[in-house]
Amino acid sequence: MLKSPQLAEGSAWKRKYYNANDIVVKEGEQGTSLFIVEEGSVRVSRRVNLGENKHIQSGVGELKTGAIFGESCLQLSLPRIATVTAITEACLLEINGERLAIYLDDNPVQGYLFYKKLFEVVIGRLSNANHTVETLMAWGLKAHEIDQHL
Repeated sequence: MLKSPQLAEGSAWKRKYYNANDIVVKEGEQGTSLFIVEEGSVRVSRRVNLGENKHIQSGVGELKTGAIFGESCLQLSLPRIATVTAITEACLLEINGERLAIYLDDNPVQGYLFYKKLFEVVIGRLSNANHTVETLMAWGLKAHEIDQHL
């Protein structure tokens, strides 16, 4: 797709390099582009408020070569839901969401294949999130000895 004249490097996408610990995107920033990890790995984290002006930066996951993130910008320009930080030196492709959406609309076969793959990614993330919630609920129940009363 990125070889198409409609998605020319420099105007529709660019290659960006990050050092370990560089922030790629910050939670709350307006998102207009999506990213593909070309080399390296990044950490996805979210700010969790603990009350009384306390918070932690909770790790959500790690993305490696070939992973995509920031895809919500294909439909709407929304605030970023997480912070993404380079774990290692990384090379990312930053793709303009609006330009990509136009390309996908104009090229329905490529659009179908792209959205099909993206759907698989999102379902995988949802499955992992469900597992995490179940694990945390079980831990919380055990920590509060609620399981003894069931």
